[in-house]
Parts: sequence; structure tokens; C-alpha cells
Amino acid sequence: MTHGDPRLGLRRVPPPDVDAVGSDAVLEEQVRSEIASSGPLTFARFVEIAQYDPERGYYRAGEARPGRAGDFLTAPEAHPIFGRALSRQVHEIWQRLGEPSPFVVREHGAGTGALANALLDGLAADDSGLARAVRYRVVEVDPRRLDELAARLATGGWTGALEADDGGPISGVVVANEVLDALPFHRVVGRGGRLREVFVGLDSSGRLADVEGDPTTPALAARLDDEGIRLVDGQAAEVCLAVDAWMAEAAAGLARGLLVLIDYGYPAAELYDPRRRPHGTLAAYVRHTVHDDPYGHVGRQDLTAHVDVTAVERAALRAGLAVLGVTTQGEFLASLDAGGLLVALGANPATTVADYLEARSALARMIDPAAMGRFRVILLGRGLPALPPLRGLTVRIGRGSA
Repeated sequence: MTHGDPRLGLRRVPPPDVDAVGSDAVLEEQVRSEIASSGPLTFARFVEIAQYDPERGYYRAGEARPGRAGDFLTAPEAHPIFGRALSRQVHEIWQRLGEPSPFVVREHGAGTGALANALLDGLAADDSGLARAVRYRVVEVDPRRLDELAARLATGGWTGALEADDGGPISGVVVANEVLDALPFHRVVGRGGRLREVFVGLDSSGRLADVEGDPTTPALAARLDDEGIRLVDGQAAEVCLAVDAWMAEAAAGLARGLLVLIDYGYPAAELYDPRRRPHGTLAAYVRHTVHDDPYGHVGRQDLTAHVDVTAVERAALRAGLAVLGVTTQGEFLASLDAGGLLVALGANPATTVADYLEARSALARMIDPAAMGRFRVILLGRGLPALPPLRGLTVRIGRGSA
């Protein structure tokens, strides 16, 4: 692969225990059975089975997935400073909407609850009136995560903030951190001026393997054509058609306020640059190791592809949202004065040297443009004026300040 490793603390050399992870035999047999009955599967269908099967999929498993004990570490799990900085953007939206009470924060893919807990703590630490008006709702594929989140918030004293989510339109903020990269996606390749789709089939030894064929839907070529993208011969890429439906649903759930998307990705022209990414961006994560074999640990590794920011913006516009701005995570955190939060932490007599160094190291990775700092932050709104710029958009590193 030619792209970097955007998540925190990842290795290219696998630890000794990775081979022992294996595959989920039941899920792999399900894949084989579908291939036997219907022929090769689209990669999107393979992801649906491996990641989201209701009984055994990667995101339905009982054990930890994100986090230090799981397979990868996202910014919220790395340190609470991420959520505390984000709380400042949430506070600003509450003010711009007239300080309504209640005010809802809806998080997609809340996982361990690290972001929820830190965001709520950030409101309290900044003495925001929103701390008394906020209601937190989560959208999770596995109901067990809701119980874990409730327990974590209760431990932090936020029992009253969590409420059931009926999916209805809210006035507030919707947050999705590293959600879009895990949506089911198709794989394609350019061959002699034609677009071919890469399916999941079987090789001569009966192992899962890539198989090329004609595209299953004209929507794949249409997406690339609309973005002015033509793959060169042999160039591989990923196309996430699922982002349109996801965006439509997320937008329908926002009556007034802000949708915050944070993920690794690029505008289409950069994402599909044949010189920089001739092999696409498919990546698999297991035991804090990144590699490019999607069939090595079926159901037991995370499968992702970089987000097409152009497609996200266009889907948002079709869903009736306004694009308020796109920035990088490094710039976003700088705008929200995450550095000031670090200074305050260091000045707190209760902070140990080890605690401070851990926070400084985590924040450095979050803002480093060679690591997570290059993540894209996409701010989408409904019922919010584009001017003045949101607080999270006020710093442009290397491009001057707005």
C-alpha cells in the first residue's frame, strides 16, 4: 500500500500473536456458501458479512474493538483532550441556536463512550451552561455498546444526560468520528480504458481471493465520472456508494444544528491520484497492526477505505445540508485551543508527570500532519449561518489565519 497509517500507535510488523487471531469460521463459511450459490460477491457485500453480520460480525463482537485492548486506537480513546476540545465547538453551536434546553448531541458509533464522557466533562470544565441542558444520544450497531456507554457515563456522573434515541430530528450536534471509513465499499480497477469491479471469489486452492468482472451497477462508473475521475490502466480504487444513504439518514435526523464528520480521506482528485495511490487505500487493522489482506482474519479485523470527501459533500448538499467548511483535524484542534487545554492540564497540581507526558504525546499525534492531523473534519449545517466562521474553522496552519 502507498498510503500512511492514519490511526494511532499502529505497526507494520505484526506482533507474534496476530497469526493466532485467525478467521471466524462461521462467517468465512457464510461467504463461501454465498459464492457457491450466487457466484463471486461484491466487496461491499463481503464487508457487510464480515463487519456487520448481526450475530458474529466484527462490530457485533463482545470484546473490545477500538481502544488499547482492541485492534486500533482512535483519537477519543487516545486521550480525553480530544473530546474536551470538541465540546467547545458544541458549546458554540448551542449559543448560535439561542441556547435551547434540552440540546441534543447524537453520536454515531460511540463505541467505548470515550468521546461522550470527555465531551460532557469538557462542558463542565468550561463552566458551560450547556452542561445542564445537554442530552446525549447514541447510534450503535450493537445494543450491548449502549449498556457499556451508560455504565461509563454513570461512573463519570452523567447518568441524567443519556437518553434513548428515537432517530427523530433534533436541534443540536451530530458527531461521527471514524464512521464513514467503515461503511461497506466496492473495489474497482482500471483495465484498458474500462472500469472493472473486484469481487470476492475463490482461487484454485479454494481460498478467498480477488476476482475481476464487469461492474454490478452503473453507479460505480457514474460516481467516478461525476467527479472527473478516470482510473489509469491497473489502478485500483474503492468507491463507497453507501455514503449517500448514510448521509440522507443522518441529515433527516438534524432539524437545526451541526453535523461533524471526522475521518481519514481526501477530495476525489487527491484520493484517486494514480501516482500517489495506484493500489487504492484498502486497509485491515488487527492487534494494532495495519496490513492489506482483507481475507486474512475474516470477522476479526477492521476493514476500511479512505473517505471520498467530494462524495460526502455532494451527498450532504443533496440531503439539504450546507457545507460550512472542511479543515484538517490538526487545524480543527488548534482552532479549539487544544494546546491551551494541555497547558492547563500541566498547570494542575493533581496532574502527574506521567499523565502530562501521555497527554502531550497523544495530542502531538492528533495534530501531526504526518499522522492523524491530516484527517478531514467536515462541518455540515442546517439552520446555521455560514458567517462568521465556526470556531473550529478559524486556524489555517500554513495558510494563514482566517
